[in-house]
Amino acid sequence: MPEDKHEGREETGFTPASPVKRTLAWIGVVYALILLALTTYFYFTGTGLGNLGPLLTVPGLIGLGIVALVSWRTTGKPGKWPAISLAILCWLLALATLPIGIAGLLSNFGG
Repeated sequence: MPEDKHEGREETGFTPASPVKRTLAWIGVVYALILLALTTYFYFTGTGLGNLGPLLTVPGLIGLGIVALVSWRTTGKPGKWPAISLAILCWLLALATLPIGIAGLLSNFGG
């Protein structure tokens, strides 16, 4: 039987991304879809949407809370209670910002 040519060598192929990097990538996908929707709206109507600042912070705040928890679970840093408190703070800020953002979005459609 012929011997394997790679015997004794360590394979340096695929290395999966860390969970934190994958979480950040999903946040990027959400923002890419939002930009696609905003661009599509502009092309169909000829007008852009304003007052979207608070609404655009919501995915980032939710993602930051998730990143804090994922980072704590995978690396042990920033620590259990700081990670949980940061996640809760980010999610509460997102919850508080959501009505303001929806009001800003709806202000574009008023007469």
